[in-house]
Amino acid sequence: MKLAQASVLVICLLATAPGVSLAADAKSDVEKAYAAWDAAFNKQDAKAVTANYVATAKLMPPTHQVASGPAEIEKFWAGLFASGVTGHKLEMIDVGGDDKIVFGTAKWSATGKDKDGKPAPFSGLAMHVFERQADGSLKLRLQTFN
Repeated sequence: MKLAQASVLVICLLATAPGVSLAADAKSDVEKAYAAWDAAFNKQDAKAVTANYVATAKLMPPTHQVASGPAEIEKFWAGLFASGVTGHKLEMIDVGGDDKIVFGTAKWSATGKDKDGKPAPFSGLAMHVFERQADGSLKLRLQTFN
């Protein structure tokens, strides 16, 4: 009987081990995705930022104008860069998901311009839904922020 109980315990531990590993991988993968996104943003490169999205992605900014697909997403970020927004940083709050879909929530901060054109800090919250790519990397499927 003890052998049967020990076997069940080992099977349970093995069955849950990939989930633990996946959670750790998801956190690391989202951290990498956030770092790549911030780096592209801080180069003021709308094309490089857009490369972080899948072809069918949707961007839902506080303007309430949904950007769908690469051309609209690139246009949105290019407009933001033209208005002088710089110094973007994402700070992870939470992460989860599975081997195909991963979500991340973050605090974001950046520097923009106030009504007088002087530098001013901006910040808010963001939600990201990623699709895992064949190479294991993450690309954004959905992004919204306030």
